[in-house]
Amino acid sequence: MQLTISPEQISLETVRIFVTENPTLVLSEESKKRILTARATIDKIIESGETVYGLNTGFGKFSETRISDDQIEELQRRIVLSHACGTGEPIPQHIVKTMMYLKVHSLSLGHSGCTLDVVELLIQMINKNVIPFVPQKGSVGASGDLAPLSHMALPLIGEGKCYVDGVLMSSKEAFTKTNLNTIHLKAKEGLAILNGTQTMAAYLSVSLLEAEDLIKQADIIMSLSLEGLTGTSKAFDERVHQVRNQLGQLSVAENVRQLVEGSTLVNSRNQVQDAYSLRCTPQVHGATRDTFLHCKAVLEREINGVTDNPLVFPETDTLISGGNFHGQPLALIADFMGIAVAELANISERRIAHMVDPHVSHLPAFLVKEGGLNSGYMIPQYTAAAIVSENKVLAHPSSVDSVPTSANKEDHVSMGTHASRKLYDIIDNVYRVLSIELLNAAQAIELHDEKSASPISKEVVSVLRETVPYWKDDRLMYDDMEHAISLVRSGKLIEVVEAHFKLN
Repeated sequence: MQLTISPEQISLETVRIFVTENPTLVLSEESKKRILTARATIDKIIESGETVYGLNTGFGKFSETRISDDQIEELQRRIVLSHACGTGEPIPQHIVKTMMYLKVHSLSLGHSGCTLDVVELLIQMINKNVIPFVPQKGSVGASGDLAPLSHMALPLIGEGKCYVDGVLMSSKEAFTKTNLNTIHLKAKEGLAILNGTQTMAAYLSVSLLEAEDLIKQADIIMSLSLEGLTGTSKAFDERVHQVRNQLGQLSVAENVRQLVEGSTLVNSRNQVQDAYSLRCTPQVHGATRDTFLHCKAVLEREINGVTDNPLVFPETDTLISGGNFHGQPLALIADFMGIAVAELANISERRIAHMVDPHVSHLPAFLVKEGGLNSGYMIPQYTAAAIVSENKVLAHPSSVDSVPTSANKEDHVSMGTHASRKLYDIIDNVYRVLSIELLNAAQAIELHDEKSASPISKEVVSVLRETVPYWKDDRLMYDDMEHAISLVRSGKLIEVVEAHFKLN
């Protein structure tokens, strides 16, 4: 499969194709033309002798220091080396690869001034699965993601380390192994690569793709819990949600109505109303959906923009130094999405707690018939509670913080990369809590021997039972949890449901 790099807008769905399909990247002729035109502007300015930030000056606080013409290329090499100061565990390879893709797209829009060699080498690396080693920590998300993007740039000049098909080695060894050739960075090229928001944008892209799937699966799993707890469907009546007119809320209520259609468990106790974790699911899940759509829109604008500095405007042969590298737009949505998706786990844990409590669920304590000798699902609720508590810490906004850098030249920073990394961790945690709810809800449904779940819910439980048996006697709970997590991560639950109707 091929994916063409062109000036056309890319979407979150384009990123999904890149991440999941592993396509071969091809650079369009229009993109080549734009890159060459912008580069010609850089060459004209250098020949004119004009002093321009990033071409023939130092960086940050050193922007007033003029660099001689014979040192311009060495300047670019040194900025990559000096700025590659990340630390900590490596960024996951699929996120680094997404960083590279987003950087290629940005450079190809024709406002960065790099040569065609830089873009084509990055494309070759992606196509040959040569992925730079990039440490997680070190970006404040202001002059772009300086440290991580510098580590991404190191292999281009024969420095640093790379993974080749998952195996870590020196960049020189990696390039030899894959028949790639290093390049000498020309004026502005180092700065064009390491300025930008592609690290936080890559984390956000992958996280929003996962959040989109989680949002749908949260509705599926909650519907199982509604049946397992023999809740009432009254609160999901379309009329209730129409009079408030919140779009996400309307979508969730419609999903639930279709998911539980045909159930003899729902409404079987004729109670007036349920606890908020059931009754208010459309309002809570719906707000997360609406937040997702806002964050997606901001992200898609960002990944179609140019965020390095200075920017090249070939039509007037000018360079303008601005601040497009500042990560504030992404920092805010990473924080917002982190808060919103954490709520899916918060409310899920409450449903889990209800199911294991016989005073609430009208089911055997901890969802096991022979309690005492068996603990049943007692302790997974502890795990869910621990994860939810952790998410409350992670969901504290990063964007409210700013630590001045570069001798106060960069006196306000976004902390967007930190926010995006936290979002990635929050989503991982939410997968785990929803998977625990899935285990509990399936067990609860099967404990109602005389009543029947909806046809769709039966299919969902059946898919789970392919790897996780009904819990009769205590066994190793960890294994069941891991199987459930793998199932939820796979998106198979969505496939099962969408064989019947398209989830909102």
